[in-house]
Amino acid sequence: GAWESATARRGPLKRLRQAQAHYTSSLFLGGNEVKSRAVVKYSSAPPRTAFARLEEKTDLKLPPANWLRESAKLGPAGTTILGNSKKSKPFSSFGMAYDFIDSVGNDVDVVSDSENIKKLLKIPYSKSHVSMAVHRIGRTLLLDELDIQELFMRSSQTGDWTWLKEFYQRLIDQKWQRKKKSKEHWYQKAILSKFLYYSINGDGAAQPVPSAAEQQGSSSSDQTNDSDGASWPAPFEMPSSGSEPLEPSYIVGHVASAPKEQNLTTLFNDGENSQGLKNDFVRNILWTFEDIHMLVGSNMPIFGGGRYPAVSLRLRDNNKPINVLTGIDYWLDNLICNVPELVMCFHVNGIVQKYEMIKTEEIPNLENSNFSTKVIKDIAQNILSFLKSNCTKEGHTYWLFKASGSDIVKLYDLTTLCEETEDKYQNPFTMPVAILLYKVACNMMMKKNQNKKHYGTIRTLLLNCVKLLDKSRHPQIIASANYMLSELFQLDEPKKEESSESPLNENSDESYSEEEEEMPDSDENGSYSTSSDPSDDNKAVAIIKSVGELSVPEKYKSIHQIRPSCTFPVCHDTEERCRLVLSYVLEGLKSVDSSIKKESDLPAADPNTPIPLKYEDESTRGGPEVPLLPVPCSEELIQSGMIPGSWQHKMKLQLILKSSKAYYVLSDAARALRYIKLALQSHDTYCCLCTNMLSEVLLFLSQYLTLCGDIQLMLAQNANNRAAHLEEFNYQTKEDQEILHSLHRESSCQGFAWATDLSTDLESQLSVSCKCYEAANEILQFSDLKSQNPEHYVQVLKRMGNVRNEIGVFYMNQAAALQSERVGEYLFGVRSLLPLLLENHLSKSVSTAEQQLWKKSFSCFEKGIHNFESIDDATNAALLLCNTGRLMRICAQAHCGAGDEFKREFSPEEGLYYNKAVDYYLKALRSLGTRDIHPAVWDSVNWELSTTYFTMATLQQDYAPLSRKAQEQIEKEVSEAMMKSLKYCDVDSASARQPLCQYRAATIHHRLASMYHSCLRNQVGDEHLRKQHRVLADLHYSKAVKLFQLLKDAPCELLRVQLERVAFAEFQMTSQNSNVGKLKTLSGALDIMVRTKHAFQLIRKELVEEFDQVNGENIYLCFLCSPMVHQPSDESTPAADSSPSLNREEVIKLLSIFESRLSFLLLQSIKLLSSTKKKTRKYFPVSLSVPSFQSLCLPSDPSSSIDSCKVTHL
Repeated sequence: GAWESATARRGPLKRLRQAQAHYTSSLFLGGNEVKSRAVVKYSSAPPRTAFARLEEKTDLKLPPANWLRESAKLGPAGTTILGNSKKSKPFSSFGMAYDFIDSVGNDVDVVSDSENIKKLLKIPYSKSHVSMAVHRIGRTLLLDELDIQELFMRSSQTGDWTWLKEFYQRLIDQKWQRKKKSKEHWYQKAILSKFLYYSINGDGAAQPVPSAAEQQGSSSSDQTNDSDGASWPAPFEMPSSGSEPLEPSYIVGHVASAPKEQNLTTLFNDGENSQGLKNDFVRNILWTFEDIHMLVGSNMPIFGGGRYPAVSLRLRDNNKPINVLTGIDYWLDNLICNVPELVMCFHVNGIVQKYEMIKTEEIPNLENSNFSTKVIKDIAQNILSFLKSNCTKEGHTYWLFKASGSDIVKLYDLTTLCEETEDKYQNPFTMPVAILLYKVACNMMMKKNQNKKHYGTIRTLLLNCVKLLDKSRHPQIIASANYMLSELFQLDEPKKEESSESPLNENSDESYSEEEEEMPDSDENGSYSTSSDPSDDNKAVAIIKSVGELSVPEKYKSIHQIRPSCTFPVCHDTEERCRLVLSYVLEGLKSVDSSIKKESDLPAADPNTPIPLKYEDESTRGGPEVPLLPVPCSEELIQSGMIPGSWQHKMKLQLILKSSKAYYVLSDAARALRYIKLALQSHDTYCCLCTNMLSEVLLFLSQYLTLCGDIQLMLAQNANNRAAHLEEFNYQTKEDQEILHSLHRESSCQGFAWATDLSTDLESQLSVSCKCYEAANEILQFSDLKSQNPEHYVQVLKRMGNVRNEIGVFYMNQAAALQSERVGEYLFGVRSLLPLLLENHLSKSVSTAEQQLWKKSFSCFEKGIHNFESIDDATNAALLLCNTGRLMRICAQAHCGAGDEFKREFSPEEGLYYNKAVDYYLKALRSLGTRDIHPAVWDSVNWELSTTYFTMATLQQDYAPLSRKAQEQIEKEVSEAMMKSLKYCDVDSASARQPLCQYRAATIHHRLASMYHSCLRNQVGDEHLRKQHRVLADLHYSKAVKLFQLLKDAPCELLRVQLERVAFAEFQMTSQNSNVGKLKTLSGALDIMVRTKHAFQLIRKELVEEFDQVNGENIYLCFLCSPMVHQPSDESTPAADSSPSLNREEVIKLLSIFESRLSFLLLQSIKLLSSTKKKTRKYFPVSLSVPSFQSLCLPSDPSSSIDSCKVTHL
């Protein structure tokens, strides 16, 4: 075998691990192989020393000089190492389980004292009684000796356990009496103790022999320790009136939840005796016997020497041969402790005779002690299978009992028997089992992020823990367990983990049902008996009718099945998961509240003792304060009577924080204001209880307020469903009401009422949303969380900028509405019959209310721009700059010139605000930089900028400020503004806005051409300038026609431009002197008239569509009577894109102008042709007489101009 050593600290006991050994032995006896492997997990024994070989004839009845005295070689453990008669405590397995909590529930099958293991494996060979308590924790069974004699002695003194005593006397031993140990028993123990002291005192150090009185005192002390060795804790009872509540010494640690790791402190205070649940073994060994893994405690003394690193030392009476029981005992001790050799010292009446060395593998073959190791292996497997198959209910105490001299082994469920009594909490194992369940769950919680398949196990452990405990007696543990249950559900876990592929849904060995019931076995498996034979005990869970069955291989094959009901519950949606969390939080809050003393129970204040008042100088106050946040209450202001720093205070803080998180997730999923209100009420209570806010808690509050702002904004944007929102806002479940009741014990929960009020006013809701974002941002600024959580900080500023934009738009629209109302009233007054009376009451001047709205809107836009610029969000900053430009345009529109509409001029205020709008649009473009950043926003800003330039130029052109500026300057400014509008009007890029851009560009060219045409008519003198205007007018007319021809819904505009071109040609003809030039100009004008055919086709198409829509109504059928119109067109005319209906008055007016101009051009052509030579008539090849032309040109009926359309045939 190989030995390894290591040292480490062990937690609760603060003892040094002396050695960790690994020894594997394989024994071959009679062709059967038995595998044994042991690892020493912990040892408090001192370094091994060689034993002193005593000389023959040494009298062991005489005490050595060092007897019962501490020795440096023995270490602090003293006589316990040397096999003191002190018995192991009844909860020894729990002490080991607490120390090696990682092994419980998963890796280890059995945790017990080595003496209990040996007693079980010797059952088929021994007639002595067996009484053990069995508990199941996951896959692990905890075995402890259940000393009936000690138990009933205590019952006689205290009155406890009377139910078990009556049960025992009724079914097992009707004449029970305490059996006293014989003098021979005490004699043998004294001889063994002296022998071991002699063996370590080989140097013969002279020590005075204790006096008889000292020996007697030591002996009596030893006997007292023996009798009191089994320290049974009393069942926890309700305290009598006037005394403190009897809470166990287990201190449930403050269970705190951090975002990245769980902080689950140990359940016991270090160094406390914890009701006798300490691990008092010298060494703890992880022993694997065949396929059985056991955590075993042992106190066997081990010495060094010989050919092996360790030997065990035994004292035997030479007159008594070694029997099978002794051989099995020695063999198992050596296997468990990795001792390869046994040294036996034989004596006769206390006189040493000889020593004998025996190897461990030779022990089963000793004379008179021959036994089969294969049978021992079968016994171990059968007993384990029997217990695992029947001890199925976790948290229950099972009693494995075999009476002295009997072959029948019975298994009882003491928990079920105890529940049938008046006080079901009289089982002393209840508390240790509950604590162990709790500790195992805590340990798994520490590792839950590594393996989520343990969630079902943890939940089952905690549910069973809560089920075992009385809520009125153990509120602390119940509150902590419920909090951990709530921690199992990841509130922010993504939906993909909720699918059926999640490891939470897998059945594993770690998952088991807390409600699992025993299952009947078939005879094939050699199962335990469940027959209704009267001789059987109907109270027993299972019975082994004969201990001989344990030697049969696989007689009791384990059929313990894993039930799917123990798996972690699958929550298909967020609301279900949050509701489960809140149900556990509510149970925890109830436990905490029930443990807090009522006001009537609190000690009355001493009237003679003044109440200290704390004054604070304002000048000494340092550090910034967080506005809009509730002020934490001081220690003196806790309403419910909790003591600050107590477990109630700490636990309630965590439960309240958990409830706030659950409500936050609910509100995030459902977008419900009532949930975020409950979350903020929970957080308000937390703030009142906690005097020192952690940074992560402040981050939670910032997130809550951010979500509250989102919901308020959403409600403001969906005002149509306000009644439904109000009904949903006022709804509360019973669970919510009970949680609120617990919160109101500590606080009024009104700290954030301003954020959760459901207002019916749009402005108020937007304002509340903005305040929520501002408060969230102030928290991040105050606690310096913005550097630790940059993503959340960016989101808060984005939302704050967005809501400020919404508020700014709201005020801007309000101002526009007031402006429209004011202008409407003014126009009504102008058009009324009493203009002079209304002139004193109606005015176009800007009202104070409008100006205030402008200021509010501008302030919101400015702050929003700053928010976006601070996080380098160029796109949103550009949008707000664009909105600010729109606000400036509204201001400009409001400052239109006062007075008569016919005398209006473009005012300086209009120009000022339009120029400001241009500046903001240019800033938006500079913010974006290039179109690649956000093409849609870039195009939108360009369009708005083009619109601003176009509007400003149009107003200057239509309402020229001639009183302040010269005509030439106005024309120059109009031309520059129009060209800038063209610059930012993209007519080439294919987009939804392209037709609008084309229409605007065509309109700009049309207006410029008209302006230059007008300048040419009114200008006298400068021929160069006239020529320049003539060229520009012709150029812009040509561009306008090309752009209008691309459009499908602007036939009137196209016709108007063509007619203006004809008028421009007529004006040019007036300045021409030669007939040839005039004829050439007339020819060009007639060519323009012919090209109006496209415009007439579009007009005809729209009229036909309107005619079809009115179902044959005979309206303006005159437009359809022309032979030219009825003929199919050679050009394909695409359908118009939802164009507006034609202005019929405008069409008739344009047709009238078209007819008159065409008649004029034809008459002028006839006159010129008749007065010129034949060679100049090449421009007009058709030869007609003047009367025939006149008959065509002049209408037959002056009231009907439609017949003149036939001239188009020319």
